[in-house]
Amino acid sequence: MQNSSQVWDSATMVLELPSRAVIAHHVHDEHQVVYASTGVISVTTSAGSWIAPANRAIWIPAGATHQHRVYGPTKFHGVGLPATGNPLDVDVPAVVEVSPLLRELIIYYTEQPDGTGEPGRSERLLAVLIDQLDVSSQQPIRLPAPRDPRLIEACKLVEENLSTTFDLEDLAQACRSSARTLARLFREEMRMSYVQWRTQLRLYHALRMLADGAQVSTVAHRCGWSAASTFVSVFRRTYGHTPGGRQRAG
Repeated sequence: MQNSSQVWDSATMVLELPSRAVIAHHVHDEHQVVYASTGVISVTTSAGSWIAPANRAIWIPAGATHQHRVYGPTKFHGVGLPATGNPLDVDVPAVVEVSPLLRELIIYYTEQPDGTGEPGRSERLLAVLIDQLDVSSQQPIRLPAPRDPRLIEACKLVEENLSTTFDLEDLAQACRSSARTLARLFREEMRMSYVQWRTQLRLYHALRMLADGAQVSTVAHRCGWSAASTFVSVFRRTYGHTPGGRQRAG
């Protein structure tokens, strides 16, 4: 897990990883779905970052060089899928909802012993798994990587001062730009508004902190929400449960 940009022979695996473990940049010839049955998992490529708790998985297209990082003690499941098909019809990583059935399929498929069981069982399991992916909804949860130097500076400032709520005017002044220019760059490069991006950034860091055992009120404050109740509401709308519910499930 130390060699950079290596090609892995198989995208199907199950690993027990400590918090903050990193799987260095690598690439698969197959598509891959990665899922954390415990803990939280993130995927980073040159295009940005994606993060998923235990009711979400991350799709990674074949040939995409990527890195994994986990938060909290994590059971990491990777499922390799034939590159000849594409049930999500996307060519960049994507976060997908994981139904109870899809969760059990991923866990069973990755944990079954190699070379055992009746002939054809793995193929049938994989066919059902792909069918479940085909009907799983994609989630708009992502942190695109900025390219324009002005946007890079603005995003870095916000991330390094997460508990501070910058409005666009304040941010533009700090970065020696204009609010109009930054608003345009967020729309063009990030495909979202500044406020939408800031919420994604806060949720990204919130998941990491929760996985490491931080209290909900502490996470809300450190990530810039004015009240814990506001954080809980945003988290529930995004992930379908409260942050406290996520901790109990973990």
